Amino acid sequence: MRQLSGLDATFLFIESAAMPMHVGALHVLELPKGYRGRFVKDLRQHMQARLPLMPALRRRLWWMPLNLANPAWVDAEPDLDQHIVEIRLPASAKKGDGMAELHAAVGELHPRLLDRSRPLWRFHVLEGLAPLPGGRKRVALYSQVHHAAVDGQAAVALANIIFDLTPEPRSIEARPSQRTKTFRLHMTEMLRGALASEVLQVGQIIRELPATVGTLTRAAGAVVSNTSLLGKSKGKVSNLALAPRTPLNVSVGPGRAFASLSLPIGEMKQLAREHGATLNDVVMMLCAGAMRRYYAAHKLAIPRKPMIAAVPISLRSAGDTRSDNQASMSFISLGTHLADPQRRLAHIKAASASMKATMGSLKSVLPTDFPSIGVPWLMEAATALYGKAKVAERIPQVANLVISNVPGPPVPLFLAGAHMLTNYPTSIVVHGIALNVTVQSYDQHMDFGLMADLGAMPDVQAFADGLKASFEQLRALPVKHADVAKETGPTRASAPARRKASR
Repeated sequence: MRQLSGLDATFLFIESAAMPMHVGALHVLELPKGYRGRFVKDLRQHMQARLPLMPALRRRLWWMPLNLANPAWVDAEPDLDQHIVEIRLPASAKKGDGMAELHAAVGELHPRLLDRSRPLWRFHVLEGLAPLPGGRKRVALYSQVHHAAVDGQAAVALANIIFDLTPEPRSIEARPSQRTKTFRLHMTEMLRGALASEVLQVGQIIRELPATVGTLTRAAGAVVSNTSLLGKSKGKVSNLALAPRTPLNVSVGPGRAFASLSLPIGEMKQLAREHGATLNDVVMMLCAGAMRRYYAAHKLAIPRKPMIAAVPISLRSAGDTRSDNQASMSFISLGTHLADPQRRLAHIKAASASMKATMGSLKSVLPTDFPSIGVPWLMEAATALYGKAKVAERIPQVANLVISNVPGPPVPLFLAGAHMLTNYPTSIVVHGIALNVTVQSYDQHMDFGLMADLGAMPDVQAFADGLKASFEQLRALPVKHADVAKETGPTRASAPARRKASR
C-alpha cells in the first residue's frame, strides 16, 4: 500500500463527467505481412507477459475512511478481457486513410471515465481500417491511463516496456510475484498511517522552509531582471500578464473533438537552428500561427493582448522512471497579436528565455506532495461548484490553451509484432482551457494530438490545418543566421531558394 502524493491525488479529486483525467495516445499500427490473426488476442497475450514489469498497471485505488485523506495504491491483477477491448470502426474507415473515423472514435471514447474499482487503464483496439498500399493490414490502438498514475515522462517509461525495437518481441524474464493475495486494513490502521504521513510532510516542509524562502527570493529577483512587468522593455517579454478572453476560456462539457497531425522532425530541428530557436520555440510558433488562422477563418477578432500558453515542465530527475506525477506548470506568451511571423517568432523566443530563467531556479522547491487531511472534501466540492456555476466565464484566466512537448523515442517501435506508424498523444482539457495541444517526437516526425471541448472548438481539424499552414509559413521565412545558412546549403539558405526548389 502506498498513499498517493498530493499532486497525483489532485487528478482524482478534480475529475468529473465533464473533465475526465486520463491521458493516452492514438497509434496506427501496420500488421506483419500475411497476418491472419486477431490483434486484440495477440495484444492481450503480449501485455500479460509485460505486466510483471509494470506495477502502474497492476494496482487500484484504496480509499481512506470517509475520504478523509488521499487514497492509496494497492496491488490488483487486471482482467485483460476488460482492460483490452475491440471496437469496429464504421464501414467508411475502409475508404481513404480512415483518420476521420479514428478521430471521431477518440472523441467518443475519451469522455468515458475509467472504472475506479479496477486498475486505472484501458486499451481500445480499433479494427476496420483500409490496408496500406501493397496489401498490408492496419489496426489502431487508443490507450487510456489515468493522470493520477502517470505524467508525460512516466508514460514514456511505460511505453519503453510495452513496445519493442524489432518485430520479434523481446523475451521477458519471469519474476515470482512478491504481492500478497489478500489485503485488508482496519479503519484505525488506515487513519494511523494517513496521520503519520501528514506529520512527516509537515516536518519536511518546516525543515525546507529556509531554503525555499531563499530560492523564491532569488527567483523574484530573476523575474524583475529578465522580464518587464509591463512588457515594454526592449528584448524582454512578460509571461505574467493575464490571458485575453477567448472562446476557449469557457466551462467545458462532456463532449470532445480530436484531430492529429505529423510533421517532419528533421526539418523542424533544422528550422529551429536556422532561426536561433529551440524545437519547443518552433512548436509554440506553429500553434500561434494556427490560432491566428483559426480566428481569421471563423471571422473572430484577434485579441490585442498576446494569447498565453500553459506549458507543463518536468521536475523529474534524470533516470527517474517511477509511475507518478512530477511536473508543474509555466506560462509562455505566444505573440498572437503580431501579424509579422518573424516578429512573432522573436517574441516567443524572448518569452521562452524569460520563462526558463525564472523556472530553472524554482524546480527544486515546487511541491508535488503536501498534507491532505480534509483536502478531498474541499477539492471535490470546489471543482463541482466551479463547473456548475460556470466560474471560468466569470473570472480572468491565466492561459488560453495548453501546449505540451514530450520527448519520445527516436527510432521505430513495434507492438506485438506490429509496426507503430504514428503516436498521437491524447490529453485533457479543463474548465477555462478548452484546447490541449500535446506533441511527442517519434522516429522521423513530430506527432501532434489536439484535444478540444466539443462545444468550444467542434472543428478542431481546422486548427490542425492551421498548423500545417503555419509550418509552411515558417519554412518560407528568410534565414537570419548567415553561418547556419552557409552550413545547411542553398536549399535552406533563403525562402526564394526553397520555393524555387519546391517547384
